[in-house]
Amino acid sequence: MGDRRARGVGKGGGVSVPRGLSAPFVVLGASGVAIRTRLKGLTVGDEEVLRLVGAHLGSLASRDLKRRCGEGLEHSTDTWARRKRALSGESSSRWAGSITKATHEQWALSRRAQLAHIQGLEAGVRMIAHRLSLPVGEKGTKRALGGYRSRQEWFAKTRRLHVLQDRLAAERADREAGRVRVVRGGKPLVRNRHYLDQAQLTEAAWRQRWEAARWFLQADGESGKRFGNETIRIAPDGEVSIKLPTSLSHLANANHGRYVLTGTVAFRHRGAQWADRVAANRSVAYRIHLDTDRNRWYLTASWTIPPTVTVALAQARAGGMIGVDTNADHLAAWRLDAHGNPVGDPRRFFFDLDGPAAYRDAQVRHALIRLLHWAKRHGLSIAIENLDFQAETTREKHGRRKRFRKLISGMPVSKLRARLVSMAAELGITIVAVDPAYTSKWGAQHWQKPLTSNKRATTRHDAAAVAIGRRALGHPIRRRTAPPRTHQSDGCGHRTAQAGHGARGREETRPRIPGPRTRSVRAGRGANAGDQEAQHRSGHPAEHGFWQQDSLPLSH
Repeated sequence: MGDRRARGVGKGGGVSVPRGLSAPFVVLGASGVAIRTRLKGLTVGDEEVLRLVGAHLGSLASRDLKRRCGEGLEHSTDTWARRKRALSGESSSRWAGSITKATHEQWALSRRAQLAHIQGLEAGVRMIAHRLSLPVGEKGTKRALGGYRSRQEWFAKTRRLHVLQDRLAAERADREAGRVRVVRGGKPLVRNRHYLDQAQLTEAAWRQRWEAARWFLQADGESGKRFGNETIRIAPDGEVSIKLPTSLSHLANANHGRYVLTGTVAFRHRGAQWADRVAANRSVAYRIHLDTDRNRWYLTASWTIPPTVTVALAQARAGGMIGVDTNADHLAAWRLDAHGNPVGDPRRFFFDLDGPAAYRDAQVRHALIRLLHWAKRHGLSIAIENLDFQAETTREKHGRRKRFRKLISGMPVSKLRARLVSMAAELGITIVAVDPAYTSKWGAQHWQKPLTSNKRATTRHDAAAVAIGRRALGHPIRRRTAPPRTHQSDGCGHRTAQAGHGARGREETRPRIPGPRTRSVRAGRGANAGDQEAQHRSGHPAEHGFWQQDSLPLSH
């Protein structure tokens, strides 16, 4: 799937020269850990306290985000300190620190999204302007789009161009002024309010989701404090206590203005690691949220980990590699030895991306688990493409190819890559990323047919997996085409491979290798195979300096 990034168009519609390929590199491991569990055994009073605390802190977070967006590019440490002091009076210094930190992260995320939106608008404007400059009805090539099909479509695209140019100008002005537009709770949920029938929601159900999404119940950890967090504290036995804001301190049922929940928590995944950090009073951040669909409360614990020590690329290549080609519905993988030769049969790990988000996430996770277990059994690293389809999903580039645009947009590239890296780090498997240029094209051209047999049907995705693995191993993907039969054995020797441009003696005569040149040796010829001139001698010792040709037999 990586060929699309490498395609280009030369002047006059000719074929462009392939771009330079980036070198393979070992992917760094995850820098953080997040685990989640359910808050069980909560009473009605516990849930009411959580709702009140979340709503109060959520209103403070909304107010702080409004002030931060109003500051724009004028933000400084002084304005940050003033905002934090204003929040501390209504909550606490630690709650205020968590709120302001979340605000800054949200503002920075909005700035990155704004830049990505501007880049998408620029790509759309360039593509439409290019196609409008071509005559109507001009056919495109495999590497370049042609003109629009009709005058009606050409006219519609001129209007579309003006709309995109206006949007681009507005977004650029906002970015220069430092303005961002953020919706606490999410813009999709705001849109559902106007289409309750299509979202299959009642007004009360939507209101419940909206309020729960805008609550704020998260606290940053602090090393050296008791159990690593003073605001939301979880003891090793699973007891959960919360430091109440100043305005809600009358609800406390423990000392120092704290509220202890009736229910306890237990982490099944990474529970031992969490217990070690809590026992050592190392920082752990917590977040409490309500799943309105299931009416369940969940608690998420997260902490940072030191960067995983990655192995050298040469060590990752030792013993071979498993090349993996990412597709819309499966992962195509093939095992390669250290020389880049495919070993065994290809493997395909399928997943289904039709359904709710939880189902899609489980499908991707199960496919990666099977892939990682297969790599673990053989003790090999995994090679993947460093894919980025952000510039490929614009509808202006692919025109009416809606099915193709949906295919690219539906591929879980970033989520799959992030999950693969984090899950591989747990199993001690190294991930090597390669340049995706021409992997599918060259794989199908040079490896699909040779690897196809009567007992094995090789797809272009399997061949792409071989190409990815060979590139990660440092071997070329394209195979040398055999010369004509008359040129395979001539005065320069029997040519089976082509030497590199920098190889010394590449134009010289190939040295003679003793032994028979074919696998079948006739009777009586094996003894003279080591000396090519012995068959022309008439019983003379090999050390004689002359030889004579035997006379031709006389026919009767």
